[in-house]
Amino acid sequence: MMSMRENERTGFQEGSDFAESYDLQTDFVMVYGVNSSMQERIRQWADRGYRVHLMTGVSWGGYQNYLNGQFDGRTHWDEAQKYSTGEDIIHGTSVDIPYMVPTIAYSNYLIEQIRPAVDAGVEVIHLEEPEFWVEGGYSAAFKREWRNYYNEPWSHPGESADAQYRASKLKAYLYTRCLDRLCSALKEYSLVRYGRVLRFYVPTHSLINYTQWRIVSPESRLLDIPSINGYIAQIWTGTSRTPNVYEGIRAERTFETAFLEYGIMQELVRGTDRRMWFLHDPIEDDPKHTWGDYRANYFKTLTASLLHPGVAHYEVAPWPYRIFEGEYPAEDGSRKEGIPAGYATTLLNVMHTLEHMDQPDIEVSGNTLQIGVLLADSAMYQRKTPGVVTAGFMMKYDGTNEAELTDEYALGLLNFSSFFGLTLPLVKHGLPVRPVQLDNIRRFAGYLDDYRVLIVSYEFMKPEYPDIHNALAQWVREGGALIYIGDDSDPYHQVREWWNQGNRRYRSPREHLFECLGLDTQMPEGMVRVGKGVLVYEKVHPELLAESKEGAERLRGAVRRATGSLNDPLLQWSSQNYFLLHRGPYVIASVMQESVHSDPLELAGCYVDLLDPLLPIHLQVSVQPGEQAFLYNLDYRKSDGGDTVPEFEIIASSSRIESFTEESYLVHFTVRGPSKVLAAARIRCLTKPVGITQRAGGQIASLPWEWDESSSTLLVRYEHHPEGTLIEIVKTGSRP
Repeated sequence: MMSMRENERTGFQEGSDFAESYDLQTDFVMVYGVNSSMQERIRQWADRGYRVHLMTGVSWGGYQNYLNGQFDGRTHWDEAQKYSTGEDIIHGTSVDIPYMVPTIAYSNYLIEQIRPAVDAGVEVIHLEEPEFWVEGGYSAAFKREWRNYYNEPWSHPGESADAQYRASKLKAYLYTRCLDRLCSALKEYSLVRYGRVLRFYVPTHSLINYTQWRIVSPESRLLDIPSINGYIAQIWTGTSRTPNVYEGIRAERTFETAFLEYGIMQELVRGTDRRMWFLHDPIEDDPKHTWGDYRANYFKTLTASLLHPGVAHYEVAPWPYRIFEGEYPAEDGSRKEGIPAGYATTLLNVMHTLEHMDQPDIEVSGNTLQIGVLLADSAMYQRKTPGVVTAGFMMKYDGTNEAELTDEYALGLLNFSSFFGLTLPLVKHGLPVRPVQLDNIRRFAGYLDDYRVLIVSYEFMKPEYPDIHNALAQWVREGGALIYIGDDSDPYHQVREWWNQGNRRYRSPREHLFECLGLDTQMPEGMVRVGKGVLVYEKVHPELLAESKEGAERLRGAVRRATGSLNDPLLQWSSQNYFLLHRGPYVIASVMQESVHSDPLELAGCYVDLLDPLLPIHLQVSVQPGEQAFLYNLDYRKSDGGDTVPEFEIIASSSRIESFTEESYLVHFTVRGPSKVLAAARIRCLTKPVGITQRAGGQIASLPWEWDESSSTLLVRYEHHPEGTLIEIVKTGSRP
């Protein structure tokens, strides 16, 4: 169970000083914020053995010296993102921290702000959340950028689909330029000044969430910046609990949404040498919920991420101070209370288990047919209907003001039903749907090779380049099944883009796609053969597939027809209400509500329950609809034939394990972790031990322990000590 910190498998971000109460003992810590205390905070965490990174906001921050003119002699409030009313778009509840238009001057300022971190020895910098709100685009700085980029006068983004689309493309470009400039300049500085390689990562929400919340960000454009080393997928309860519509019912569907969000984020690293950390948050930004609510939704996002085995690095928590020191409403609403003891132990059990998710043996139980649903960056570009004015609070929905949302238009827009209508009907029936980045088709040869069935609609996004269709058409001819959903009713088909400019013009990009497939652009809906593959055409707006049971079944029917036409028995699928994955000895399961039936998932074997603070042994696990499981399979044997069970093995613990030593009569190791949390460890021993002691703070004491004969394991409970706790287990027999 030991982990090397240089692997950087787990980490967290924190803006406060070091404290024993949230000393999570991950591989690295991201010290947050560039200010006068930065160097001292870096030193504190480094002194405790952490690899230290720096994180700071790229679109907002405490940058008043820039805004007010102290940095370069001129004020820069004209670079704040602004609503059409002229009001600044402000971050959170602050009054003087606006979201910024990333001008050249602003980029140069950020370089100077971050340079001291490089001087302090930081080797890794995270530039988080490059965000430009859809409702922005009215500041003087943005109008200047429009003039320079388009070589034409600025157009009011809210007055036409064309102006809105062009404004959003410019917003994505500006943050791409900013990040390229920042990363390139500081990497060069680090090499020239110190001979030290500097790495840059971008923590970013998923393309799904940014589109749903009406934010523009570079997303897949980040792949075109060579100086970026990877990303953090900022997905958590706050993003995934945003309600959506399935079979006409609007509700929170945290697990299903998170499953799709983590899926699209994998596309930023698939086929590259870049790294992705998946974020989990044991609570969320909205402080109004109870610990029970946070816990249930944490389990949903956790298991959703673990069902994507292509990623095995994790940010285990943002802001552990607010988790382990914060207080939130009690279940009865009478008071606020700190984290329940059992939940704190469970969190540490999970966080240290996450160090071991890079497993060679992956086994999917149930449906193995993976359906790709194409999603493009351009979905962010058309999130405002021209001429429709939304209520003020909808201008900037951030996951915490759902209760204020009463405007029907705003609610409908936030549902993002065009996307969820193409995905939830399949996810809810146990199909492992993967959102596939449309833009990457032209970036990577063979990008679609892992898929036999793809779904696409241009009613809520557009292909930014025509050569995407050449690759799609070739994929179909070689045996792929493409399902096109759309009725050409989207007003954004009329924006000034490649499909309606030049000598050959099309009323929509769909017509160009069909032409590339060798089909009549005005063909009726139905299924036609294209080479070895097929096109299934459903002439319906994808939003309608979310609004009724009939709509959901229409999509599932199209998938069945598509897969059936390929005459491949491996492509057949049956509806089920669960997802189940084995990652080596780890078993991850989630059973869904609103599915084909309400039966639980029954698992027989010998398991350690990693979501229970006592790490109990179960010979039978029943996962009910709406619940999740994260288990260690004690019967697991490696597929390479290594079936020897070790005499002594730490299966799970609430601690970082160091200095593990096994002798003929004695096993001892050091455990480290946060104070005030009663830790636990489940340990496999082939024979019952004689006794267990702990050494901490100069004191020696016996530890109580429980032996489970059926699994040959023992449970130990203990407390952490600032200098580490040495645990000694005396094996059966006497000392020599």
